[in-house]
Amino acid sequence: MRAEKNYLIAEVESHLKKSDYVILANFTKVTVSEVAELRSRLAAEKAEFHVVKNSSLRVAAKALGLPDVGTALTGPTAVVVGGKNSAGVAKILKKFFDEKQKLEVKVGVMDKKLVTASDLAKMADLPSFEALRSQLLGLFSQNAAAFVRVLDAKVKKEQPAAPAA
Repeated sequence: MRAEKNYLIAEVESHLKKSDYVILANFTKVTVSEVAELRSRLAAEKAEFHVVKNSSLRVAAKALGLPDVGTALTGPTAVVVGGKNSAGVAKILKKFFDEKQKLEVKVGVMDKKLVTASDLAKMADLPSFEALRSQLLGLFSQNAAAFVRVLDAKVKKEQPAAPAA
């Protein structure tokens, strides 16, 4: 029996090592076909959905130096890991919850810090990285254009008007 427990813990550790974040979810009301649908959606972000034993998760998280998630380990637990875009994964989970009203996010861990379900929901509401980048570039170009107009007005004010030919 001991070898089996070690195998389960090692398996959970391998899941947790796949990314710098982990999202814990309660999946009690979710059907097998809905889990398959969620897994296919998560595959777009290279993320994975795994059902794990709470005791194995507790031991694996402690071994990897993750914060204590013991309070969230009640009832059935699934972990969402993998991929580089944690915000994109949070968006997928939030959209899935809004559509199905079944999956419940318990808590998350990002960069070895505990993140609440409400913080994950706020992160899911943020615009995509590309949208934020374009907004920032828009702000830079607006300010640069305004600066050039101010300089142009100052030059025109200081130079007398050229006589008409």
